[in-house]
Amino acid sequence: MIYIIIIFCLTLVNIPLSVNAQVDDNFRKFDYYFYEALNSKAQGKYSETLDLLLHCNALDSTNANVLVELGAFYSVLEEKEKALEYYKKAFKYDKSNYYYGMLLANMSKEMNLNQEVVDIYSYLLELYPEKLELHFEMANAFADNGETEKAIKALDELEKSVGVSEALALNKFRLYSIIDNKEKAFEEIQQIIDKNPGDSRYIILMGDLYMDDNQKDKALSYYKQAEIIDPNYPALILSMVNYYERTGNSEAAQHELRNAITGTTMDVDTKIQLLTRYLGVLQQNSLDLKQANPLFESLFEQHPNNTQINLIYGNVLSLQGDYTNAVKQFEIYIKDNPDNPAGYEQIIRVALPQEDFVKVREVTTKALEYLPQEPQFYYYLGAVNYQEKKYKEALSVFKKGIENAKFNNPILESDFYGQIGDLNYFLGNEQAAFSNYDKALKLNPQNLPVLNNYSYYLSLDKRDLDRAEQMSGITVKAEPLNPTYLDTYGWILYEQGSYIMAKIYIEKAIEYEDGQSAEVYEHYGDVLFKTGEEKKAIEQWKKARELGGDSKTLKQKIRRGKLK
Repeated sequence: MIYIIIIFCLTLVNIPLSVNAQVDDNFRKFDYYFYEALNSKAQGKYSETLDLLLHCNALDSTNANVLVELGAFYSVLEEKEKALEYYKKAFKYDKSNYYYGMLLANMSKEMNLNQEVVDIYSYLLELYPEKLELHFEMANAFADNGETEKAIKALDELEKSVGVSEALALNKFRLYSIIDNKEKAFEEIQQIIDKNPGDSRYIILMGDLYMDDNQKDKALSYYKQAEIIDPNYPALILSMVNYYERTGNSEAAQHELRNAITGTTMDVDTKIQLLTRYLGVLQQNSLDLKQANPLFESLFEQHPNNTQINLIYGNVLSLQGDYTNAVKQFEIYIKDNPDNPAGYEQIIRVALPQEDFVKVREVTTKALEYLPQEPQFYYYLGAVNYQEKKYKEALSVFKKGIENAKFNNPILESDFYGQIGDLNYFLGNEQAAFSNYDKALKLNPQNLPVLNNYSYYLSLDKRDLDRAEQMSGITVKAEPLNPTYLDTYGWILYEQGSYIMAKIYIEKAIEYEDGQSAEVYEHYGDVLFKTGEEKKAIEQWKKARELGGDSKTLKQKIRRGKLK
């Protein structure tokens, strides 16, 4: 009996040691996987990061760090419900964490959960009353929740601590305006003016607010006060231009801007801002943009080395239809800023509608010498080669783009792989084409042109028809009036033997088609033949032939009056 008791006691002593070892092992595993997740995230391996974070969560479902990382991940993926759930759990397990609380509040705000936002900020304010931004957020939360009086009271309390400020006054102005208490609203701005009587910014602001409230006379009185302090203040000029426009005096508005731009008291950046506004005035009033050309000449004289003016002038000339001189202005800008993509992009923008592919080729080639990381120039150069049926050259350009360009979003990269797929198919490299289509769809599963082409080429091979039908179905659902997508879907149904359904979709394709495609009419003829409408089928084949159809079997079908 003594022996049994000793053995039992030793067993009890050993149990905690075993459990502790297991716990320590779990902690080590968790730390390892969490570190690996953060490392993968830093390297941009997001799919791997998500897997590792989910594994960490399985090891410890109460770890707030992991929960916040998962929330951020799903927020980026636009899966707001999941993100919110993870943020809620993170804040639940770390209730004093200010950062976690703010993340939860922001996500709740995005989802219009106004009462929840109020509750979160109220809780955080109890913990962190010294954080000024929380008081602002609390006021905004009350306002969003329809509790405007509470919002104003929250800002009043803050004002007692920090005094009158521009941010507070503007927020209170907005809130008083919501409850249509205009007198109190304007009193808030007047407080700032009284505190800063020599600062024309606040006087102009008061004028602008009166203009927004359609009290034009009061607005003008404040503008006149500001004019006494500084008649050349840029904001005042813009406000006066707005005043003249709103009171129907376009000539005075233009005069105000012209005097400011041709004068010598302002810096060039302000003049450019005013000139841009002047152009807007001309366009709004359907006036000739050529009225602005002398102002550009004046600016060139005053600031001959500021090529930003050339860039703007080029855009204005292109709006005037002066393609040649617009390009010259852009070229001046490029010469001074060879590593800025803006000049090259503007030339491409005006050259493409002119179908000046020589200029597009020239400018994209030059751009890539200085900006080999910019994907858009590979795309345009590849597109020009494609347009000229130089498929090998186009393929080479797109491949170089994949190798050298920096893609900021997967959609554009997906388009590159789609183009590589198309070009490989044209060149007879079917396997390479399908491989690149797969890469494109991995980056962007909703790439409709790729889904369409991939599914159509599969149907031509009579292979993987179920997959082809699924891919093509996505395109038709996304764009139900697109004749190309309708024809592809109809043709896949034809290859699957669903002739009645195929006929419906191809007839829709013909109905919505702007031009007339020989291929669609040949498909229609084939479908009609299968549905027993042989005479109509021959008519459609003949129409396809008239439209330039030259498939290997079209002549034979017309001559024999049958499919084979």
